Amino acid sequence: MNILLIGSGGREHALAWKIAGSPLLTKLWCAPGNAGIAREAECVTLDVTNHADVVAFCKANKVDLVVVGPETPLAAGIVDDVSAAGIKIFGPSRLAAQLEGSKGFTKDLCAEYGIPTGAYGRFDNAPEALAHVREHGAPIVVKADGLAAGKGVVVARTLAEAEDAVRMMFDGGFGAAGAEVVIEEFLEGREVSFFALCDGETAIPLASAQDHKRVFDHDQGPNTGGMGAYSPTPFVTQEIHDQIMKRIILPTIDGMNARGTPFKGILYAGLMLTAEGPKLFEYNVRFGDPECQVLMLRMMSDLVPAMLAACDGQLKNFDLRWFPDAAVTVVMAAKGYPGDYAKGSVIEGLDDAAKIDGVEIFHAGTVAKDGSILANGGRVLNVCATGKTITEAQARAYQAVDHIRWADGFCRRDIAWQALARGHG
Repeated sequence: MNILLIGSGGREHALAWKIAGSPLLTKLWCAPGNAGIAREAECVTLDVTNHADVVAFCKANKVDLVVVGPETPLAAGIVDDVSAAGIKIFGPSRLAAQLEGSKGFTKDLCAEYGIPTGAYGRFDNAPEALAHVREHGAPIVVKADGLAAGKGVVVARTLAEAEDAVRMMFDGGFGAAGAEVVIEEFLEGREVSFFALCDGETAIPLASAQDHKRVFDHDQGPNTGGMGAYSPTPFVTQEIHDQIMKRIILPTIDGMNARGTPFKGILYAGLMLTAEGPKLFEYNVRFGDPECQVLMLRMMSDLVPAMLAACDGQLKNFDLRWFPDAAVTVVMAAKGYPGDYAKGSVIEGLDDAAKIDGVEIFHAGTVAKDGSILANGGRVLNVCATGKTITEAQARAYQAVDHIRWADGFCRRDIAWQALARGHG
């Protein structure tokens, strides 16, 4: 098969690595890709916001399957336009992608179908939003309704923080994404990521994972797109897994189907394990980044037939197999991230680091220039490792990190600490 992958981050490098290992693959392209993806695929310059250009490329190159990594093209309706041209594409339609593209859409769906989530209000003006915040007090969560690259959420610990967040969003802090704001109850508990492969009617759970959103060790500092992840997580027991599927994932699939907007692709639930059971705090409509990296390392099954079965509505008799080994990914980011950071610094030692047993290095924000690898983003590298235990995987990942010479980079040193603190080494 000829496959086109869309995206340029660590998630896409992990997908490219996994797809490249499929015996079904003839040729893999990636638009636009990065320096690491170039080892697995032919990177092409293609304006993915121009869907007609994507369709023309697919027809000219006899592409059999398009795989969309990031959320922005999905929210823009790339699946609708490519599939209308008779080309198979993995991911949800524009209307189904509203599960990520609009926080308010998802909250209303939860209310309609009895899916457990925090209490909420939707606001299109600052005075009403501020009145709501003052009525309910802190801690409280303020969210831009639209896509804000994973940064549109403020968990306000004080009333002043909440008021500042409301004003910042309505003043255009997140552009059009903050034209409407969702304010919701702060959920106490442990955060986990849960993924399901969906074909519109059937949902198959993937292995469990947990990411680390805060920028510094001990969960300090601002939220980021994700500083690391591990799989499996001991906090998703079989009982909790079953509750998530029964109360959250399946009612969502049934609800979207009943609304005439069936969901196909990867449904990613951000969940809080509360005293009353699992509650949904957000949906994403694609693989998480960096959770995708640990999931690809642990997936024994070929990813390509799984994606085809999702596109074709054939997941009912499908199953996915997983390696029992644990996986850990550590994100190396440019100093200053998630704020301002410099680009263009040289990264050395990658080949030595990759020689360590069980290690894979996925590139997130890199560019190749004159034989060197340069940093070209906020999150730059994903240093990943597998091991018989989380302790072993973590040790290998940090051993690899220590082989990488990059003066302008930093990482958290405690990825997977929750599992290790719980005694699940």
